[in-house]
Amino acid sequence: MLGDAPAERAVPPVRSRSERAMGRGDTRRALVWCGTELLTERGFQVTGIDEVLKRVGVPKGSFYHFFANKHEFGEAVIQNYVEYYARKMTRIFDNPEIPHLARLRLFVEDAKRGMLKYGYRRGCLIGNLGQELASLDDAFRLQLEAVLLSWERRVADCLEAAIQSGELAADSDAAALSRFFWIGWEGAVLRAKLTRNAEPLDQFADLFFEKVLTPPAPAPGT
Repeated sequence: MLGDAPAERAVPPVRSRSERAMGRGDTRRALVWCGTELLTERGFQVTGIDEVLKRVGVPKGSFYHFFANKHEFGEAVIQNYVEYYARKMTRIFDNPEIPHLARLRLFVEDAKRGMLKYGYRRGCLIGNLGQELASLDDAFRLQLEAVLLSWERRVADCLEAAIQSGELAADSDAAALSRFFWIGWEGAVLRAKLTRNAEPLDQFADLFFEKVLTPPAPAPGT
């Protein structure tokens, strides 16, 4: 009838990655993604295997078919997060259409959107577990440090390319700047979880881009 409002369509709920994996019959991947979601939000020690099994909807025997113990499961969760983050970094840092420093800014904005999406309850799995497990388990400590070093190298490559393209001063130390970025960024992510807002992320990013990074010197006579 003319003037009637159109009927509203029901919007299907967005399924998590663990639910999508289970829908494809990939039980191991569903367990790992569920663990990734829970450990990113809550941590390793407080997350029980029974909760993971309940969420995925599989019996305990299925878990031990794929993992010998919780430690092995934790290693698989970390590796899954690393692979997920590698795809994200490739998409952002390997984009030839964006200037190099803009790629790093895009990475920051992408991370901010991710934290907002989950109400700042989730941060960085690697940072979270580093805080929780570094003094308790050397195997986890070494695995987590290796991840952070690989991320430092990725950003250092981006900053080195920015130096070569003239976006940064020629005497800039890409490796040192990258390490400073990750030390500060992980702290900002942790603080954003505490404050439940983006202010710590914005404050660190603004200072890093405006005060820490040195632009190239002006050409003589300009």
